Amino acid sequence: MKYRVDIDSANKAKNSLSGIIDGKDNRLINKVGAFSSLFQLDISKYKQPVLVLKTEEPGSKQVLAFKHDKIESVCYDMINHLINDCICMGAEPVAVQDLIICGTMDPAKIRRIVSACVEACQEQGCVLTGGETTQQPDVVPEGTYVLGSSIVGIVEKDNIIDGSAIAGGDVVIGIASNGLHTNGYTLVRDLITKNPKLENMKIGSSSFINTVLIPHKCYYRPLKSLFNTGKIKGLAHITGGGIKENLNRILPADKNANIDLNAYKIPEIFMCIKSESGIVDEAMLRTFNMGIGMALVCDKNDVDYIINNLAENGEDSYRIGEISAGEQNVVCTGGLNY
Repeated sequence: MKYRVDIDSANKAKNSLSGIIDGKDNRLINKVGAFSSLFQLDISKYKQPVLVLKTEEPGSKQVLAFKHDKIESVCYDMINHLINDCICMGAEPVAVQDLIICGTMDPAKIRRIVSACVEACQEQGCVLTGGETTQQPDVVPEGTYVLGSSIVGIVEKDNIIDGSAIAGGDVVIGIASNGLHTNGYTLVRDLITKNPKLENMKIGSSSFINTVLIPHKCYYRPLKSLFNTGKIKGLAHITGGGIKENLNRILPADKNANIDLNAYKIPEIFMCIKSESGIVDEAMLRTFNMGIGMALVCDKNDVDYIINNLAENGEDSYRIGEISAGEQNVVCTGGLNY
């Protein structure tokens, strides 16, 4: 039958995951195969612990990643994007659950996906506790894999970073991205369809396709030493919608963020996409991060401290704007210098 689910094959694939997940972190106190995961959470260091919850998926970037056998890469995309959203609250990422939906189950690919998710979590000090792997042949085409994940983070209530402390005169710092991260891939795929030679176009010392498949950068490790210092007033993960539709999400109702586009350091990949697509800068800013992966708001007296701290942790960051009275809008001035 066309839509038959091979239960034996699925069970074999799932059972093979125990060696990847079980025993890797003492906080996970049961094994793969249980109906739910048991995670022992240590809240002894918190007075008023608050859980931070988020669900994410890597979007259409996964189509290109699977096509070019960059399975591990897109798993890092998904986990790093997920953690970045979580840490915008000042949270410590704790536990992740994954979701894999496929038309037919290839045990080798499933192992690669789960192994990469485990490694991406471990690099950020959290743990993949399990998840769901399911065949849906009448929903997902054969050979297609759809990924998703959810996270639990934790933050002390008094140390939550939510933008409520942002005041007039505060400064917006941009923390550099390493490329597209996980946004704008519908446009990228369309450009490749129209011009297949684009994949091999040189971007610096690499190719276009390898450059657009660089994994989404995770900002937790370089930022975590700044958490609980009171120096960060707001964090905005710059994803789909760009600076305007992400930074505004953390602004108080009576404040604007004034962004100087002349300050942006724009990676070469965006110059290439601009040239190939011919889309206007406003659309580029709404579709892509344009070189700013995270925006941080702080008091003007803390700017040098934060920039120096981030530099010591390997991150390039620089001033891109300031806060003024307004109506919760992000106002961009100047122009992008490609």
